[in-house]
Amino acid sequence: MSANSFGSRSELTVGEKSYEIFRLDAVEGAARLPYSLKVLLENLLRTEDGANITADHIRTLAAWDPEAQPSHEIQFTPARVIMQDFTGVPCVVDLATMREAVRDLGGDPAKVNPLSPAEMVIDHSVIVDYFGSPDAFERNVNVEYERNNERYQFLRWGQTAFDDFKVVPPGTGIVHQVNIEHLARVVFDRDGLAYPDTCVGTDSHTTMENGIGVLGWGVGGIEAEAAMLGQPISMLIPRVVGFKLTGSMPAGTTATDLVLTITEMLRKHGVVGKFVEFYGEGVAALPLADRATIGNMSPEFGSTCAIFPIDGETLKYLRLTGRPAEQIALVEAYAKEQGMWLDPSLEPEFSEYLSLDLATVVPSIAGPKRPQDRIAVSGAKAAWRRDVRNYVKDGDETGVESFPASDPPAVHINGDPRPHRRVSVTLEDGTGFELDHGKVVVAAITSCTNTSNPYVMIGAALLAKKAVEKGLTRKPWVKTSLAPGSQVVTDYYDRAGLTPYLDKIGFNLVGYGCTTCIGNTGPLQPEISKAVNDNDLAVTAVLSGNRNFEGRISPDVKMNYLASPPLVVAYALAGTMDIDILNDPIADGVDGPVYLRDIWPSQEEVAAIVESSIGKDMFTKSYADVFTGDARWQGLAIPTGNTFEWDPASTYVRKAPYFEGMPSKPAPVTDIHGARVLAKLGDSVTTDHISPAGSIKVGTPAAQYLEGHGVAIKDFNSYGSRRGNHEIMIRGTFANIRLRNQLLDGVEGGYTRDFTRSGEQAFIFDASANYQAAGIPLVVLAGKEYGSGSSRDWAAKGTALLGVRVVIAESYERIHRSNLIGMGVLPLQFPEGQSAQSLGLTGTETFEVTGVTALNDGATPKTVTVQADGKEFTAVVRIDTPGEADYYRNGGIMQYVLRNLLAK
Repeated sequence: MSANSFGSRSELTVGEKSYEIFRLDAVEGAARLPYSLKVLLENLLRTEDGANITADHIRTLAAWDPEAQPSHEIQFTPARVIMQDFTGVPCVVDLATMREAVRDLGGDPAKVNPLSPAEMVIDHSVIVDYFGSPDAFERNVNVEYERNNERYQFLRWGQTAFDDFKVVPPGTGIVHQVNIEHLARVVFDRDGLAYPDTCVGTDSHTTMENGIGVLGWGVGGIEAEAAMLGQPISMLIPRVVGFKLTGSMPAGTTATDLVLTITEMLRKHGVVGKFVEFYGEGVAALPLADRATIGNMSPEFGSTCAIFPIDGETLKYLRLTGRPAEQIALVEAYAKEQGMWLDPSLEPEFSEYLSLDLATVVPSIAGPKRPQDRIAVSGAKAAWRRDVRNYVKDGDETGVESFPASDPPAVHINGDPRPHRRVSVTLEDGTGFELDHGKVVVAAITSCTNTSNPYVMIGAALLAKKAVEKGLTRKPWVKTSLAPGSQVVTDYYDRAGLTPYLDKIGFNLVGYGCTTCIGNTGPLQPEISKAVNDNDLAVTAVLSGNRNFEGRISPDVKMNYLASPPLVVAYALAGTMDIDILNDPIADGVDGPVYLRDIWPSQEEVAAIVESSIGKDMFTKSYADVFTGDARWQGLAIPTGNTFEWDPASTYVRKAPYFEGMPSKPAPVTDIHGARVLAKLGDSVTTDHISPAGSIKVGTPAAQYLEGHGVAIKDFNSYGSRRGNHEIMIRGTFANIRLRNQLLDGVEGGYTRDFTRSGEQAFIFDASANYQAAGIPLVVLAGKEYGSGSSRDWAAKGTALLGVRVVIAESYERIHRSNLIGMGVLPLQFPEGQSAQSLGLTGTETFEVTGVTALNDGATPKTVTVQADGKEFTAVVRIDTPGEADYYRNGGIMQYVLRNLLAK
């Protein structure tokens, strides 16, 4: 309980009920803070203990200087933790392993238990194996259970073994949509104490909750485990970027167009490590669903969060989604009492300012490999023709032909003919067609980013209806899928009578889960896959997701585009990116050519269906028994006991190695000597590159491991589903098929040079094993934005288990830098304006890193000295807080937490 140095504890009466609160106005300076910092201030007031959180911390935050660079550390204690199963399973594995470690060191294993609510939604495991048929959903779920039986049994054990840990079973929805529609409290009521709902999650898009005023963000699984066990999150008081919205959205635009515009603006501005807060008259004009879409893509902006304060629109959404009247009344009363209610006319103090007139937003897509690379739809054809040249080789080198001279001038860019390679394909059912560069082979309505938004979802269904009425359907080479983030979506489709039209053009329900957005696209039809790979075609995917990184969506697809659900349907009908979709005919219908304008629904049509087809009763029904599950879930055998009985034959769930031989006290930190480079990487290397979530390629070390354990190729499943088995995940680290290790020329995939074998090419895992056997520590060199993308803790876990002691990059994304420290890997940064290239580093050098031992004296060195075969430079130490220094001294955050548990 709080030390209450400020006398801030007070009573708030709402109706006939009274709550205890910690008043912000008891602290001088609180009123001027942005909404997000008011939430942090209340958090410190409530958790003040005189030691980790003191009155001085509270005064420092209240006196926040918007102009200052972050330098003051605070301890943030989230109200709850949320997980998805890909990252959640290894969390539960680690907690189960930690229980055994506590027992082995003489402690009580039951002490390893969540101290605040922890909820997991199983949404990452369904794969689109079947599509385009009425039974696709049922068949995909059946396969999901067959593949993941061991994992699901393990989670059922966790549900019974740990207190305050709940699991939302498969086939229910996507974690972030379930969160905003049901799990988020906005204002917590815990034993009569009312306080803001705050939530960290093991998925970077946890920030979707920012749209309903809940402060939180994605963290690595290891940081989430610590938070579950009562460890506060160490952070620096951030800079807050105020993003002013004015005006209103023009006709024909969607929330997707808006969020891609904001992504482009914020990436250019630079918001890594900062909070973004939206304000202004335009916020009041945005439906909450649009706010949630914007909050969802905070990781793509680079910001820690992207938050909207509470207002009447928040309450309207809470009523729609079936929250109790008492809870809604508390949210309103609390926000107004604490000065946390949005005043659209007020301009708060911020560190930096941006603005956007919503009337200037235009229809947009993003691609072909980064969410921030926005393209106006009006220029999409020209942009594709420009970008495709990065994915096909010159005709002289590859035999790629050019269009003949008789083709119209439109096929030329700057006088150069567009490359193409026409390939005839015949499917098993006899359907024949030609494939070429630019053909859309995947069109997926996927991801909570957009499927949580009824306006774009109804828009897509109305477009499908109009297309069917004009005689259109998807092109036969397009793999189409519909995977909403909630069962409510299919309920309102059914009520509106729109489901048959989506089915008719191939957008049948395939699952309630992330699917294509995370790479669970499933295989293309074999004839199409063979044609693409045999002829090196640069085919495309169009999806309503939030990420389009290389190698993420499908191993067969080189170019990926993010688009609104209506545009996903439109591109499925057109079947190609090589089209001016606003002005060219999409296809021929029963009455002649059909243009996008002929089938695009008006805002009035969409609003009318939303108003008439979506009601509170749908949410109440869908979430009535959300933790119960269907007969398949209920029928799983549940292991018993406080500790888990590991199956040595399991290829899904294995005891984690992190605590093996761990002493009760940490050994001193050492400098790094004789290190070799495992990988030399460029800019924008994502956590997908470092630890892919998708399919396991035959012939790779992970595949060899599975085959050696009797697993058939058809049962490999994905890396994401195997995250409970460290043996597979180590072998999958740096195994992305699009990874380019600059130690090798023109080679893609998980390869390196093994300097224990005279520099010969080898799999990264195999080389790592040789280095570790020889006692040689490893280094990774990287460019800008290293570790961007998902919160994927295995990107750090795998790095550490490969024997990497230090990463030296030009810059880091927030979560991955934190995760590296959490695994005992030292993140260093090249001097400002310098890089591996400018310093003449080839990656063939032997590295010495000295000055690290200063950590043994209780201080964190600002810099260390790096020597590499006669080249020397000073690197910045990116251990940013004293808390992070403690984690590094202990060899990682889990070891730190375990030692603290034992000490208590």
